[in-house]
Amino acid sequence: MHTLDFAVMSVFAILMVIIGLVFTVQSSKSSKSFFEAGGQTPWWINGLSLFISYFSAATFVVWGSIAYRYGIVANAIQFTMCVSGLVTALFIAARWKRTGATTAAEYIGQRFGRGAKQYFSYMVLLYSLVSTAAVLYAVGKIVYVATPFSLEACITAIGITIVIYTTGGGLWGVLATDVVQFVILSAAVIIIIPLALADVGGLSTFFQKAPAHFFEPVNKEYSIGFMISFFVYQVVYIAGNWSYVQRYTSVSTTRNAKKVAYLFTALYLVAPFIWMLPPMIYRVINPQLQGTDAEGAYMMLCQKILPAGLVGLVLSGMIAATASKANTTINTAAIVFAQDIYKDVFFQHTSEKRKILVARLFTVLFGAGTIFLAILVPAAGGIVEVVLSTAAIAGGSLFGPVIYSLFSRRQTAGSLICVSIIALTVSLFFKVFGTKVLGIALSRTMETTLGVGLPLILLLLFELVGYFANTSVPYLNIAQQEATASGNREARRQNLFGVKVIAWSTAFVGSGIAVLGYLAQNGLIALVAGVAIMLVAGTVLIKQYLKAVKRAEFDPIV
Repeated sequence: MHTLDFAVMSVFAILMVIIGLVFTVQSSKSSKSFFEAGGQTPWWINGLSLFISYFSAATFVVWGSIAYRYGIVANAIQFTMCVSGLVTALFIAARWKRTGATTAAEYIGQRFGRGAKQYFSYMVLLYSLVSTAAVLYAVGKIVYVATPFSLEACITAIGITIVIYTTGGGLWGVLATDVVQFVILSAAVIIIIPLALADVGGLSTFFQKAPAHFFEPVNKEYSIGFMISFFVYQVVYIAGNWSYVQRYTSVSTTRNAKKVAYLFTALYLVAPFIWMLPPMIYRVINPQLQGTDAEGAYMMLCQKILPAGLVGLVLSGMIAATASKANTTINTAAIVFAQDIYKDVFFQHTSEKRKILVARLFTVLFGAGTIFLAILVPAAGGIVEVVLSTAAIAGGSLFGPVIYSLFSRRQTAGSLICVSIIALTVSLFFKVFGTKVLGIALSRTMETTLGVGLPLILLLLFELVGYFANTSVPYLNIAQQEATASGNREARRQNLFGVKVIAWSTAFVGSGIAVLGYLAQNGLIALVAGVAIMLVAGTVLIKQYLKAVKRAEFDPIV
């Protein structure tokens, strides 16, 4: 890498830290500001944040590796996410908002009691620690491929940067950095694709030289059965992951909660075909990558086709995408610990300032734990194994029962905990001891089917038991709080400030890309300038939105 690339990466890293720190004063005013960003954030910001947070390790390392090896199979897998997002929009997002809860943990506590709340809080924190470590490893792996630094050094440096801006800014800091990271990522990929196609000799040459079966949507490992099971898992994950539940609960209305999921769906309908094309092209350029080396295919392509400066931009975009997932999960973990463990279990009468301080301290500790575990990911079989196996084992058993309870009066605290423990135990047994004890090695399809199917079967059994026992727990136990005039004004003020930060940051990114276009060679000026112009246009639209909000006499959060 050239010195200019490191300079570009440093500038964008500093930008993320500044954005997070800008919101420090606002987020320190109250727990509602830190944990909910005022509780009435614009739906389009939450939708973009949900979308970019969902990329994480999967896009460039996990799915990029699968796209390199198997081609369009990676697109088929990600299409299940689009359909799952649609299911969430139609049936689930609004239900989360109707609960009136700030977090999934609060909902569980109010409806099923402290015991259920504590069980799921501890288990989700443990799951979040592992999943965030996988994400952090992916970010470090991308930087490691492109730089002379060790993998451990890359993971540590990026982890510390994420912790800094997440600790200061609260939920608004996460939302704002997510939107700016979406801008950087989109600009980076738009630049990569035409250059990659030119390097391989055009789209027709790419199709001709691609390996056999490269454009078949399923194969032996990722079969139709896997796709169906993974679709069910994705519904559970998109609708039930506690980090994403925040995106549905922190908007103003149930209608806006649905819009968040609809925007996610629309973006995922198009994006995977764009994101997965570069590693597929690189398979034609360099078909020699084996094993975990395929995890670096995306970055290897960038180093081959991009000049100095733009490599740093693309790397910043990839880091931004994967870091977005990490900051979202770390923020949610801090909220759960501060509100649902520290306050509810140990210090019920703690002050608002103390609760925010505890959340920030836990962010640092949780971040340190993820850095340590991320360094151990290669010893666990690599990122693909960690991400898919963790999802299959824990996703359905932790998130599925809670989502099911949004629709059922028959489930109790005992049934939810029982289903979760049984499903976790069975899945872990087959993963760790299945081959040694029973001589059974579950395929990817069987592992995923077990992880999402067993909890559903158990929940249905408890549903029948509840029906015959005439058990009934109300859907909603949380009283909706009327928003005060001062609360609305504060939420509006936070939104105006947040969107302004996003607008100015987008303008800065556009200007930076324009400068890189000026420095670029080989006819890249027009391409990069075009991307910069789109970013400037986006900034103008945001400015118009701000003007419309200021003129509005009613609540502007639409």
